[in-house]
Amino acid sequence: MLERGDKKLINSWAFYDWANSVYSLVISTAVFPIYYESITQTDSGVVNFLGMQFDNTSLYTYALSFSFLIVAFISPILSGIADYVGNKKSYMKFFCYLGSISVMMLFFFKGIETLWVGILFSILASIGFWGSLVFYNAYLPEIAYNDQQDEVSAKGFIYGYTGSVILLLFNLTMVMKPEWFNITDPTLAPRISFLTVGIWWMGFAQVTFKKLPYNTYNKKPKNDYIFRGFRELKKVIKEIQNQPNLLNFLVSFFLYSIGVQSIILLATIYGKSEIGLPTSSLIITIIIIQLVGILGAYIFSRLSKIIGNILTLKITIIIWALASFSAYYLDKNDPDVQLKFYIISGFIGLVLGAIQTLSRSTYSKLLPEDTEDHTTYFSFFDVTEKIAIVWGTFIFGLAISVTGSMRTSILLLALFFVASFIVLSFMKKTHYVK
Repeated sequence: MLERGDKKLINSWAFYDWANSVYSLVISTAVFPIYYESITQTDSGVVNFLGMQFDNTSLYTYALSFSFLIVAFISPILSGIADYVGNKKSYMKFFCYLGSISVMMLFFFKGIETLWVGILFSILASIGFWGSLVFYNAYLPEIAYNDQQDEVSAKGFIYGYTGSVILLLFNLTMVMKPEWFNITDPTLAPRISFLTVGIWWMGFAQVTFKKLPYNTYNKKPKNDYIFRGFRELKKVIKEIQNQPNLLNFLVSFFLYSIGVQSIILLATIYGKSEIGLPTSSLIITIIIIQLVGILGAYIFSRLSKIIGNILTLKITIIIWALASFSAYYLDKNDPDVQLKFYIISGFIGLVLGAIQTLSRSTYSKLLPEDTEDHTTYFSFFDVTEKIAIVWGTFIFGLAISVTGSMRTSILLLALFFVASFIVLSFMKKTHYVK
């Protein structure tokens, strides 16, 4: 078994970001949402599902929100069991295979008559993706020392951004130029791209699974592991309540995650609806964010070594807030609006990789040094993010329904960044987090 801090172990762990990030880019952001909208569009904008009528876009949003709630509910329970038994690698594999196989099943989502396929496997794929991340993130304090964790966390996101852009470019070529591949069915190219995502995710994950330790602390569980797993969860809840720094960070993380995750999910919709940008421009925006994200993850992980995690996080939050305020003032009648949207997207990309990297590594550094319950602790980190996504999308949608405009929603998200900055300012410096 490779020792903690070993480069081979760190690289194999980080490679899971390369494997699974294609889901978040191709399925969550770029190809699948556009495909879903195109084949579920009706004259009335309404579709039938489970005997009820839904707006087609709302149905997809509800499906994703449901998947986030499922993960938020089950991950603390499963993580408590995984920490007691010492088998988080098995859970990580299960969710990885659930997600990757579900993505491949989207190949059979051919039209509105197979809507149930699209909705069901969208939910399962989302559960698989987010569920596997709980156990993946929990390995960070076990594979890297505290002074390595910013750089190691950044390495994961850099691998993820790079790998996902490579596959996205291939898939976009196939979708936009199907004749190059002798494809005549307009639905076939996107559906093949779903297959490639599942194969890529499952295939490259084997690099990670080969090297990650199975039972780091050599735990020997007794038969009543389910009830003991619940006790493990209860113990960690009590420990978190007695750690004001950890609680402070989780509150700030929750507030800025509302803004970050909502912008990730809804930026392209804002560009299309409010700014009137064509699909080709939105795709360019997505690629800009991913490529600049590689640079941002690297730069800010290095900066954190010089000025500390807290101050570096504050800088990223300020940039997020400024980008949100700038987006609020964009005017689609401005002849330079497309260029300005690209510039704002560039700044978002710069701090997207940075804030994701630093959030994971900062939380890892704040965990008690003597704890073996890393999975349970990280489940609270992931649950905080999922609840933030649900709240963010709800607030965004509510503001639109009340005001009839997405601009107010963007302004509200900017205020969440301001609030998170204030909360983070009350955080005390520790030996590892300065």
